[in-house]
Amino acid sequence: MSEALTDEDQKLVVLARGARGRAQSVSGAAVRDGDGRTYAGADVTTTTLTLSALQVAVATALSSGAESFEAAVVVGGDPDDPGRATLAEISPAAALVVTDPAGTPLTRLDAEG
Repeated sequence: MSEALTDEDQKLVVLARGARGRAQSVSGAAVRDGDGRTYAGADVTTTTLTLSALQVAVATALSSGAESFEAAVVVGGDPDDPGRATLAEISPAAALVVTDPAGTPLTRLDAEG
């Protein structure tokens, strides 16, 4: 990916890396809603529930009253994260950035692809 991240997107990387580290998870994610509020999450895996980091971050935002999304970042994850479908349902034009575990951007696309 050749374009640099904005300061706001870099903040999402920091939040996602923090969530990933706290949970000692494979991936972390953060989203920014239409009002500029941010939410972060990490993978959840139990015997009865499996959620990706992006699904957790999106669900946290929605349960807090978010109605739209501007951007999302997934650190150490995959562009085909299952949370991407919900992100696209709510805000098809939202930017999705996928980074390696160190936070180096690998891919930037909109939620729909």
